[in-house]
Amino acid sequence: MSTIEARLNDLGVALPEAAAPAANYVPFVKTGNQLFISGQLPMADGKIQVTGKLGDTLSIEDGKTAARLCAINLLAQAKAATGDLEKVVRLVKIVGFVNSTADFGDQPQVINGASDFLVEAMGDKGRHARSAVSAASLPFGVAVEIEAIFEIEA
Repeated sequence: MSTIEARLNDLGVALPEAAAPAANYVPFVKTGNQLFISGQLPMADGKIQVTGKLGDTLSIEDGKTAARLCAINLLAQAKAATGDLEKVVRLVKIVGFVNSTADFGDQPQVINGASDFLVEAMGDKGRHARSAVSAASLPFGVAVEIEAIFEIEA
């Protein structure tokens, strides 16, 4: 079992099957030693789990839960792309989109749900650069969508 897999196990997280794309794109692209993962949604058991708008119907804690689910799905895609999470050298960057009202300003706190989880699961390999931005709406009404760039073994 890999170090990341062992940490996931300790956290009680079993990675799901990597989700298929919802439109005309691929779930990930490998080029050289970089892995770009398309935006992942807050899904579990094949179903969207958190919909709504931060600053309206959802709390920051709801948003953090959504972000954590997105991060789990990012790792599922990374595993599908590499076959083994130990081939991940490090997480380089995430970009988190938060479905929020115009006056909501706590997007960084929401995306901490993903950042905190990724560091727990990956250790120092999970420390990353990031952006946390507001979106007027997101696909299927989800609360959060997150994309990622990983460095992988060439």
